[in-house]
Amino acid sequence: MIRFITYIIITIFGTLVSLAQVKSEEILIKNGTIELPGTLTFTEENSPLIIWVHGSGPVDRDGNQPTQNVKANYIKQFRDSINKENIAFFSYDKRTANKNNSKLLANTKISDFTLDAEKVIAHFKKDNRFSKIILVGHSQGSLIAMMASKEVDKYISIAGTGEQIDETIIKQITKNNAPMGVAARKQFDTLRVKGKIETVHPFLMSIFGKPNQDFLYDWMQLNPKTEIKKLKIPVLIINGDKDLQVTIEDAKMLHAANTDSKLVIIENMNHVLKDIQKEEDNIKSYYSSEYQISDKLIETISLFIKK
Repeated sequence: MIRFITYIIITIFGTLVSLAQVKSEEILIKNGTIELPGTLTFTEENSPLIIWVHGSGPVDRDGNQPTQNVKANYIKQFRDSINKENIAFFSYDKRTANKNNSKLLANTKISDFTLDAEKVIAHFKKDNRFSKIILVGHSQGSLIAMMASKEVDKYISIAGTGEQIDETIIKQITKNNAPMGVAARKQFDTLRVKGKIETVHPFLMSIFGKPNQDFLYDWMQLNPKTEIKKLKIPVLIINGDKDLQVTIEDAKMLHAANTDSKLVIIENMNHVLKDIQKEEDNIKSYYSSEYQISDKLIETISLFIKK
């Protein structure tokens, strides 16, 4: 009995020491007048550092979008889990998530997000506390991180699309409403030829409204398969088989475009990186932090970084 109690005390003490070892720093990085405040966490110096590049929408450093009631907290869960593997982590509020940038976002293009990521990388290239830099791009961030990976040691794509964005959006719409998918293709064809859409389908206004057209047009010019071919560093491509937004086929397309890459499909992981055992929990997990992040994701990334 004494031995058992001693074991429990040692285990609890070890856990508390481990938690106490996580150091946290608030860091503000600027891209001109754009502010990119973020959080750095690490357990020890001379460890590898992950820099996270967000998906679409006004995503904050923890993986939430308060304006859209998205409270998955998946990036914070990722941060906490990866720190336990002695891997440092930095994520920042996307420029569209920071209210201080609200007056500076007109005419924002996909390339601006790439420049933001490059500014963050440049900051940490000057920080000699970390042994190497790994860029992780999630969803839209997969493409952005590809283009920003010139000065990093490894690249990881999580739930990245394998086609140009018009094809991806058309497939997503068609899956739920085939006639709307046809209408979306016509809108994209018009945008590609004319650079603008004069008459937007009323049911597609949230996608093709005038404020979005320049951004979409710029995004359409980029092909993930072309960009991933350019990478000469170790590449890991990950997708979950419960992802409702990006398919396993997308991951396979990226892998086929860069055959030196490693491809991992994670069972029961959805788009916000949660372990989903019941189909009815998939969408629910976007709006709650109660669902846990995939352990297999953390294991896969940890092994790739430490290899």
